Amino acid sequence: MSLGIVFLSEVFGTAMLTLLGCGVVANVALRGTKGNSGGFLMVTWGWGVAVFAGVFVAAKSGAHLNPAVTVGLLLNGKAEYAPGVPIDFASTLTYFGGEMLGAFLGAVVCWLAYKQHFDAEEEAASKLGVFSTGPAIRTTSWNLVTEIIGTFVLVFVILAFAGTPTELGPLAVALLVVGIGVSLGGPTGYAINPARDLGPRIAHALLPIKGKGSSDWGYSWIPVVGPLVGGALGGLVARLVPIITTAAA
Repeated sequence: MSLGIVFLSEVFGTAMLTLLGCGVVANVALRGTKGNSGGFLMVTWGWGVAVFAGVFVAAKSGAHLNPAVTVGLLLNGKAEYAPGVPIDFASTLTYFGGEMLGAFLGAVVCWLAYKQHFDAEEEAASKLGVFSTGPAIRTTSWNLVTEIIGTFVLVFVILAFAGTPTELGPLAVALLVVGIGVSLGGPTGYAINPARDLGPRIAHALLPIKGKGSSDWGYSWIPVVGPLVGGALGGLVARLVPIITTAAA
C-alpha cells in the first residue's frame, strides 16, 4: 500500500473522529443546541460512536487515528502498521501527519456546523471545551498520570483485540473508549490521543471564533506527552506479557 493512501486514510478517519467527537461536546456545551446540558455520559457515548465511525473510514490504513496507537505498535515489535505498510521512519511520519491534519480538519468542520451556537455562547471555556480537553482539578503531575493511565489502557487492550475476529474490531474499540471515558475520564476529560487534542486546539487558536478567549497552551502539552508515554508503555508491556503476545500472534 502506498504511503499516500495511508495518509489519506488517516486524514479522513481522524477527521471523522474529531468531527463527531467535538460535535457531541458542542451539542452538550453550547448555548441553544438541541442537546444542551446532555451531560458527561452523552459525551462519552458520542466519542465512542465517533471512534466507531473513524475506524471504519480508515480501515485501509489500520485506523490508528491516534499517534499514541502508532507509537504503541512501533514499540510492540510489529513488522507492519497495516498489511503492506512496513514500520519505518517514513511510514511513522505519514501516520502522524495524517492524524494531525485530520484532527484539525474535523474540528474546523465541527465549528462550521455549530457556527451560530458558538456566536451565541458567552462562556469562553465552553467554546474551548468543544475543541480540547482540560482538567477538573489542575495539577500538572496528577493530570499527566491520569492521561498516561488512560492511554495505557487504550493501547494495551487494543493490542489484546488483535486475537479477536476482525468484524469486532471497530465496535470493540468504540466500547473501550466509552469505558475509558466513564471510568477514567473524570479528572482530565480523557484526551488519550495527542492528535485529538492538539489538532482541534490549533483550530481553536486559528478560527475566527467570537469571544473565544485563550487556547490554554500552558496545559496543552499534557494531553500530548501523557498519551504518548501511555501508548509507549502499552506497547512495551503488551510485548512483555505472554498472554497478550500470544493472543496477538
